Amino acid sequence: MTYYSVLAVTPTSEDWIPDYIGPANKLVAQYGGKYLARTASHEQVEGDKDDAALRIVIAWPSREAAMNFMNDAEYAPHLKARTAGSNSFHFLIEGKDDLA
Repeated sequence: MTYYSVLAVTPTSEDWIPDYIGPANKLVAQYGGKYLARTASHEQVEGDKDDAALRIVIAWPSREAAMNFMNDAEYAPHLKARTAGSNSFHFLIEGKDDLA
């Protein structure tokens, strides 16, 4: 079952970003993930205002793949840097329709 990581990230410092991109790209691909969107070009059309600078959507082949990425020892210092240098919200969403 496909899972999606949906992130809202607002950097509080940009120091971590150059060292983050390459390793994150490599590890996302290693675990079968595919970036569907990584952009500052987004608009909120409903709900209370949430001014995240970046919206990121990653498709994963399974929940296990997403969690293996998140728990990878090689990713740990980059995750720490991202969460220390930004306001980040990460949702893992199962690709199914419970209301169908």
